[in-house]
Amino acid sequence: MKIAIFGSGSWATAIVKIASENHDEVFWWVREKEIEQSVSQSGFNCLYLRDCKLETRKIKVSTNAEEILQMANNVMLVVPSAFLEKTFEGLDTNAFKSKNIISAIKGIVPQTNQIVADFMQDRYGVSLNHQAVISGPSHAEEIAAQRLTYLTVGSQNPALAKQISTNFNCRYVCTKTSSDIKGIEFGGVMKNIYALAAGICKGLGYGDNFIAVLITRAISEIDGFLNLVSPCENRDINSSVYLGDLLVTAYSQHSRNRTFGQMIGSGYSIASAQLEMSMIAEGYYASKSINSINKEIKSAIPIADAVYRILYNGTSAKEEMRLLSENF
Repeated sequence: MKIAIFGSGSWATAIVKIASENHDEVFWWVREKEIEQSVSQSGFNCLYLRDCKLETRKIKVSTNAEEILQMANNVMLVVPSAFLEKTFEGLDTNAFKSKNIISAIKGIVPQTNQIVADFMQDRYGVSLNHQAVISGPSHAEEIAAQRLTYLTVGSQNPALAKQISTNFNCRYVCTKTSSDIKGIEFGGVMKNIYALAAGICKGLGYGDNFIAVLITRAISEIDGFLNLVSPCENRDINSSVYLGDLLVTAYSQHSRNRTFGQMIGSGYSIASAQLEMSMIAEGYYASKSINSINKEIKSAIPIADAVYRILYNGTSAKEEMRLLSENF
Protein backbone atom coordinates (compact mmCIF):
# COMPACT_ATOMS: atom_id res chain seq x y z
CA MET A 1 0.00 0.00 0.00
CA LYS A 2 1.80 3.13 -1.22
CA ILE A 3 0.64 6.13 0.79
CA ALA A 4 1.06 9.89 0.36
CA ILE A 5 0.39 12.03 3.44
CA PHE A 6 -0.53 15.71 3.15
CA GLY A 7 -0.02 17.93 6.19
CA SER A 8 2.73 19.56 8.24
CA GLY A 9 1.32 19.74 11.77
CA SER A 10 1.42 17.59 14.88
CA TRP A 11 -1.32 15.18 13.79
CA ALA A 12 0.24 14.77 10.34
CA THR A 13 3.61 14.07 11.97
CA ALA A 14 2.02 11.43 14.19
CA ILE A 15 0.30 9.85 11.19
CA VAL A 16 3.65 9.69 9.36
CA LYS A 17 5.16 7.97 12.41
CA ILE A 18 2.37 5.34 12.39
CA ALA A 19 2.62 4.84 8.62
CA SER A 20 6.37 4.31 8.77
CA GLU A 21 5.85 1.44 11.22
CA ASN A 22 4.25 -0.70 8.50
CA HIS A 23 5.54 0.79 5.24
CA ASP A 24 8.99 0.77 3.68
CA GLU A 25 8.18 4.01 1.86
CA VAL A 26 6.06 6.93 3.06
CA PHE A 27 5.60 10.00 0.86
CA TRP A 28 4.99 13.20 2.80
CA TRP A 29 3.95 16.63 1.54
CA VAL A 30 4.63 19.56 3.86
CA ARG A 31 3.97 23.24 3.26
CA GLU A 32 7.08 24.63 4.95
CA LYS A 33 10.54 24.31 3.39
CA GLU A 34 12.16 24.29 6.84
CA ILE A 35 10.16 21.17 7.81
CA GLU A 36 11.26 19.43 4.60
CA GLN A 37 14.89 20.20 5.43
CA SER A 38 14.72 19.29 9.12
CA VAL A 39 12.96 15.96 8.51
CA SER A 40 15.38 15.02 5.73
CA GLN A 41 18.47 15.99 7.72
CA SER A 42 17.61 15.06 11.30
CA GLY A 43 14.38 13.03 11.32
CA PHE A 44 12.50 15.64 13.36
CA ASN A 45 9.76 18.12 12.43
CA CYS A 46 11.32 21.42 13.54
CA LEU A 47 7.97 23.19 13.98
CA TYR A 48 5.51 20.59 15.30
CA LEU A 49 5.83 17.61 17.63
CA ARG A 50 9.54 18.35 17.83
CA ASP A 51 10.41 15.38 20.04
CA CYS A 52 8.94 12.80 17.65
CA LYS A 53 11.77 10.85 15.96
CA LEU A 54 10.92 9.71 12.45
CA GLU A 55 12.40 6.97 10.27
CA THR A 56 14.12 9.16 7.66
CA ARG A 57 15.24 6.19 5.57
CA LYS A 58 11.58 5.36 4.94
CA ILE A 59 10.25 8.89 4.37
CA LYS A 60 10.34 10.93 1.17
CA VAL A 61 9.37 14.49 2.14
CA SER A 62 8.69 17.33 -0.30
CA THR A 63 6.91 20.67 -0.64
CA ASN A 64 5.85 19.71 -4.18
CA ALA A 65 2.24 18.47 -4.05
CA GLU A 66 2.18 17.08 -7.60
CA GLU A 67 5.39 15.13 -7.02
CA ILE A 68 4.06 13.52 -3.85
CA LEU A 69 0.69 12.71 -5.46
CA GLN A 70 2.37 10.81 -8.27
CA MET A 71 4.18 8.55 -5.78
CA ALA A 72 1.18 6.77 -4.30
CA ASN A 73 -2.30 5.40 -4.99
CA ASN A 74 -3.54 6.18 -1.46
CA VAL A 75 -3.67 9.81 -0.35
CA MET A 76 -4.08 10.69 3.31
CA LEU A 77 -5.29 14.20 4.16
CA VAL A 78 -4.12 15.68 7.46
CA VAL A 79 -4.18 19.41 6.72
CA PRO A 80 -6.45 21.77 8.70
CA SER A 81 -9.84 21.79 7.01
CA ALA A 82 -9.67 25.57 6.49
CA PHE A 83 -6.59 25.07 4.27
CA LEU A 84 -7.68 21.98 2.32
CA GLU A 85 -8.96 23.94 -0.66
CA LYS A 86 -5.77 26.03 -0.85
CA THR A 87 -3.53 22.96 -0.50
CA PHE A 88 -4.78 21.56 -3.79
CA GLU A 89 -5.16 24.91 -5.52
CA GLY A 90 -4.02 24.67 -9.12
CA LEU A 91 -4.25 20.87 -9.32
CA ASP A 92 -6.21 19.37 -12.18
CA THR A 93 -9.64 18.01 -11.23
CA ASN A 94 -8.40 14.58 -12.38
CA ALA A 95 -5.43 14.66 -9.99
CA PHE A 96 -7.03 12.04 -7.74
CA LYS A 97 -8.29 9.72 -10.47
CA SER A 98 -7.84 6.05 -9.48
CA LYS A 99 -6.63 7.05 -6.01
CA ASN A 100 -8.10 6.28 -2.61
CA ILE A 101 -8.62 9.25 -0.28
CA ILE A 102 -8.23 8.77 3.48
CA SER A 103 -9.21 11.70 5.64
CA ALA A 104 -7.69 12.19 9.08
CA ILE A 105 -9.08 15.74 9.18
CA LYS A 106 -11.38 16.39 12.13
CA GLY A 107 -12.91 19.48 10.64
CA ILE A 108 -15.24 20.81 7.97
CA VAL A 109 -14.29 22.71 4.82
CA PRO A 110 -15.50 26.20 5.78
CA GLN A 111 -15.58 27.58 2.24
CA THR A 112 -18.26 25.05 1.23
CA ASN A 113 -19.66 23.81 4.60
CA GLN A 114 -18.81 20.24 3.55
CA ILE A 115 -17.19 17.33 5.30
CA VAL A 116 -14.08 16.14 3.48
CA ALA A 117 -15.81 13.13 1.87
CA ASP A 118 -18.42 15.35 0.21
CA PHE A 119 -15.85 17.99 -0.77
CA MET A 120 -13.57 15.44 -2.47
CA GLN A 121 -16.51 13.86 -4.24
CA ASP A 122 -17.89 17.15 -5.56
CA ARG A 123 -14.59 18.90 -6.35
CA TYR A 124 -12.47 16.01 -7.61
CA GLY A 125 -14.97 13.28 -8.47
CA VAL A 126 -13.70 10.78 -5.88
CA SER A 127 -16.58 8.40 -5.17
CA LEU A 128 -17.35 7.33 -1.61
CA ASN A 129 -16.23 3.80 -2.53
CA HIS A 130 -12.72 5.22 -2.89
CA GLN A 131 -12.81 7.21 0.35
CA ALA A 132 -12.27 6.48 4.02
CA VAL A 133 -11.93 8.37 7.28
CA ILE A 134 -9.67 7.50 10.20
CA SER A 135 -10.65 8.89 13.59
CA GLY A 136 -10.99 8.24 17.30
CA PRO A 137 -9.52 9.50 20.57
CA SER A 138 -5.98 10.20 19.44
CA HIS A 139 -3.78 13.07 20.54
CA ALA A 140 -0.63 13.35 18.46
CA GLU A 141 1.52 13.82 21.55
CA GLU A 142 0.53 10.39 22.91
CA ILE A 143 1.10 8.65 19.58
CA ALA A 144 4.56 10.24 19.44
CA ALA A 145 5.20 8.75 22.89
CA GLN A 146 3.91 5.38 21.63
CA ARG A 147 1.05 5.28 24.13
CA LEU A 148 -1.70 2.79 23.32
CA THR A 149 -4.31 4.35 21.00
CA TYR A 150 -7.50 3.03 19.39
CA LEU A 151 -8.58 4.25 15.96
CA THR A 152 -11.54 3.47 13.71
CA VAL A 153 -11.46 3.42 9.91
CA GLY A 154 -14.80 4.28 8.32
CA SER A 155 -15.67 3.55 4.69
CA GLN A 156 -18.59 2.38 2.60
CA ASN A 157 -16.09 0.05 0.93
CA PRO A 158 -15.39 -2.81 3.43
CA ALA A 159 -12.29 -3.97 1.54
CA LEU A 160 -10.77 -0.48 1.60
CA ALA A 161 -11.57 -0.06 5.30
CA LYS A 162 -9.95 -3.41 6.08
CA GLN A 163 -6.84 -2.60 4.03
CA ILE A 164 -6.31 0.75 5.75
CA SER A 165 -7.05 -0.74 9.16
CA THR A 166 -4.41 -3.44 8.63
CA ASN A 167 -1.85 -0.93 7.39
CA PHE A 168 -2.27 1.38 10.38
CA ASN A 169 -2.33 -1.28 13.08
CA CYS A 170 0.96 -1.42 14.97
CA ARG A 171 2.48 -1.97 18.42
CA TYR A 172 0.77 1.06 19.95
CA VAL A 173 -2.21 1.60 17.60
CA CYS A 174 -5.21 -0.75 17.49
CA THR A 175 -7.66 -0.31 14.63
CA LYS A 176 -11.13 -1.47 13.72
CA THR A 177 -13.53 -0.73 10.87
CA SER A 178 -16.93 0.85 10.37
CA SER A 179 -19.20 1.68 7.43
CA ASP A 180 -20.26 5.02 8.94
CA ILE A 181 -17.90 7.33 7.05
CA LYS A 182 -20.15 10.41 7.17
CA GLY A 183 -21.22 9.91 10.78
CA ILE A 184 -17.61 9.56 11.87
CA GLU A 185 -16.64 12.71 9.96
CA PHE A 186 -19.50 14.80 11.33
CA GLY A 187 -18.85 13.44 14.83
CA GLY A 188 -15.21 14.49 14.56
CA VAL A 189 -16.29 17.95 13.49
CA MET A 190 -18.84 18.41 16.26
CA LYS A 191 -16.77 17.15 19.19
CA ASN A 192 -14.44 20.10 18.65
CA ILE A 193 -17.32 22.52 19.23
CA TYR A 194 -18.19 20.84 22.51
CA ALA A 195 -14.54 20.80 23.57
CA LEU A 196 -14.61 24.55 23.03
CA ALA A 197 -17.68 24.72 25.27
CA ALA A 198 -15.87 22.72 27.97
CA GLY A 199 -12.90 25.06 27.73
CA ILE A 200 -15.13 28.14 27.95
CA CYS A 201 -16.68 26.72 31.12
CA LYS A 202 -13.25 26.02 32.58
CA GLY A 203 -12.16 29.56 31.80
CA LEU A 204 -15.28 30.93 33.49
CA GLY A 205 -14.51 29.00 36.66
CA TYR A 206 -16.92 26.07 36.37
CA GLY A 207 -15.63 22.82 37.87
CA ASP A 208 -15.42 19.23 36.66
CA ASN A 209 -18.86 18.43 38.09
CA PHE A 210 -20.62 20.89 35.78
CA ILE A 211 -18.44 20.07 32.78
CA ALA A 212 -19.31 16.37 33.17
CA VAL A 213 -22.99 17.27 32.84
CA LEU A 214 -22.18 19.49 29.85
CA ILE A 215 -20.41 16.63 28.06
CA THR A 216 -23.25 14.24 28.88
CA ARG A 217 -25.61 16.64 27.15
CA ALA A 218 -23.13 17.12 24.33
CA ILE A 219 -23.06 13.46 23.27
CA SER A 220 -26.86 13.51 23.17
CA GLU A 221 -26.77 16.58 20.91
CA ILE A 222 -24.22 14.94 18.62
CA ASP A 223 -26.34 11.79 18.40
CA GLY A 224 -29.46 13.73 17.47
CA PHE A 225 -27.60 15.76 14.86
CA LEU A 226 -25.97 12.69 13.26
CA ASN A 227 -29.30 10.87 13.08
CA LEU A 228 -30.68 13.73 11.00
CA VAL A 229 -27.69 14.62 8.84
CA SER A 230 -26.56 11.02 8.14
CA PRO A 231 -28.82 8.26 9.51
CA CYS A 232 -27.11 4.92 10.25
CA GLU A 233 -28.80 1.89 11.79
CA ASN A 234 -25.59 0.35 13.16
CA ARG A 235 -24.15 3.48 14.79
CA ASP A 236 -23.28 3.17 18.48
CA ILE A 237 -22.79 6.72 19.72
CA ASN A 238 -21.12 5.38 22.88
CA SER A 239 -18.27 3.74 20.97
CA SER A 240 -14.76 5.18 21.10
CA VAL A 241 -14.85 6.90 17.71
CA TYR A 242 -17.76 9.11 18.87
CA LEU A 243 -17.94 9.31 22.68
CA GLY A 244 -14.27 8.50 23.24
CA ASP A 245 -13.15 11.21 20.81
CA LEU A 246 -15.45 13.72 22.48
CA LEU A 247 -14.13 12.86 25.95
CA VAL A 248 -10.45 13.10 25.10
CA THR A 249 -10.94 16.41 23.28
CA ALA A 250 -13.06 17.91 26.04
CA TYR A 251 -10.83 16.88 28.96
CA SER A 252 -7.23 16.50 27.78
CA GLN A 253 -4.48 19.03 28.37
CA HIS A 254 -3.37 18.36 24.78
CA SER A 255 -6.67 19.56 23.30
CA ARG A 256 -6.22 22.75 21.29
CA ASN A 257 -10.00 23.27 21.13
CA ARG A 258 -10.38 23.07 24.90
CA THR A 259 -7.40 25.43 25.25
CA PHE A 260 -8.91 27.90 22.79
CA GLY A 261 -12.24 27.78 24.63
CA GLN A 262 -10.56 28.28 27.98
CA MET A 263 -8.88 31.40 26.66
CA ILE A 264 -12.23 32.76 25.49
CA GLY A 265 -13.81 31.97 28.86
CA SER A 266 -10.93 33.71 30.61
CA GLY A 267 -11.58 36.92 28.69
CA TYR A 268 -9.43 36.72 25.58
CA SER A 269 -10.87 38.15 22.38
CA ILE A 270 -11.18 35.74 19.45
CA ALA A 271 -8.34 37.50 17.61
CA SER A 272 -6.05 37.44 20.66
CA ALA A 273 -6.69 33.75 21.31
CA GLN A 274 -5.97 32.88 17.68
CA LEU A 275 -2.73 34.87 17.70
CA GLU A 276 -1.49 33.20 20.88
CA MET A 277 -2.15 29.65 19.67
CA SER A 278 0.40 28.13 17.30
CA MET A 279 -2.08 25.58 15.94
CA ILE A 280 -5.56 25.73 14.41
CA ALA A 281 -8.58 25.15 16.66
CA GLU A 282 -10.89 23.34 14.23
CA GLY A 283 -13.91 24.00 16.47
CA TYR A 284 -13.84 27.71 15.62
CA TYR A 285 -14.56 27.07 11.93
CA ALA A 286 -16.79 24.08 12.69
CA SER A 287 -19.09 26.18 14.85
CA LYS A 288 -20.05 28.47 11.97
CA SER A 289 -20.42 25.64 9.45
CA ILE A 290 -22.53 23.43 11.72
CA ASN A 291 -24.74 26.41 12.57
CA SER A 292 -25.31 26.96 8.85
CA ILE A 293 -26.01 23.27 8.15
CA ASN A 294 -28.39 23.07 11.10
CA LYS A 295 -30.58 25.79 9.63
CA GLU A 296 -31.63 23.10 7.14
CA ILE A 297 -31.91 20.03 9.37
CA LYS A 298 -33.09 21.85 12.54
CA SER A 299 -31.56 19.55 15.17
CA ALA A 300 -31.74 20.59 18.83
CA ILE A 301 -28.12 21.57 19.66
CA PRO A 302 -28.37 24.31 22.33
CA ILE A 303 -24.75 23.95 23.53
CA ALA A 304 -23.39 24.25 19.98
CA ASP A 305 -25.74 27.20 19.38
CA ALA A 306 -24.39 28.94 22.49
CA VAL A 307 -20.79 28.44 21.33
CA TYR A 308 -21.68 29.91 17.93
CA ARG A 309 -23.22 33.01 19.51
CA ILE A 310 -20.16 33.52 21.72
CA LEU A 311 -17.71 33.15 18.82
CA TYR A 312 -19.58 34.93 16.03
CA ASN A 313 -22.21 37.18 17.61
CA GLY A 314 -20.05 38.42 20.46
CA THR A 315 -22.51 37.44 23.19
CA SER A 316 -21.34 37.07 26.79
CA ALA A 317 -19.78 33.67 27.51
CA LYS A 318 -20.78 34.02 31.15
CA GLU A 319 -24.41 34.75 30.29
CA GLU A 320 -24.64 32.00 27.65
CA MET A 321 -23.36 29.36 30.06
CA ARG A 322 -25.62 30.62 32.86
CA LEU A 323 -28.65 30.24 30.58
CA LEU A 324 -27.53 26.75 29.55
CA SER A 325 -27.04 25.66 33.16
CA GLU A 326 -30.59 26.67 34.02
CA ASN A 327 -31.88 24.19 31.43
CA PHE A 328 -29.69 21.22 32.34
